[in-house]
Amino acid sequence: MSLTASDVKKIAHLARLGIDELDIEAYTQDLSGMLSLMEQMSDLNTDGIEPMAHPMEQGQRLRTDEVTEYDQHQQFQSIAPQVDAGLYLVPKVIE
Repeated sequence: MSLTASDVKKIAHLARLGIDELDIEAYTQDLSGMLSLMEQMSDLNTDGIEPMAHPMEQGQRLRTDEVTEYDQHQQFQSIAPQVDAGLYLVPKVIE
């Protein structure tokens, strides 16, 4: 698909972009090239191809799930101004 200079001006207007008149030809070629590439890609047969999250085959490095800190919730609630049934009580700020 080939774009014209007026197409690029319309696209720039819709995207609220200011383009210099001197740059319109370069943008026309670049955008036409991108659309051509998209047409080529849409013609490819992708049946049976699994979608990928990343182009490289990488596994997520995970650490072991170990407890590294002890439960301090009783200690923290002992210095809180108001606590009820294990919950912190705060003043109502939204009506």
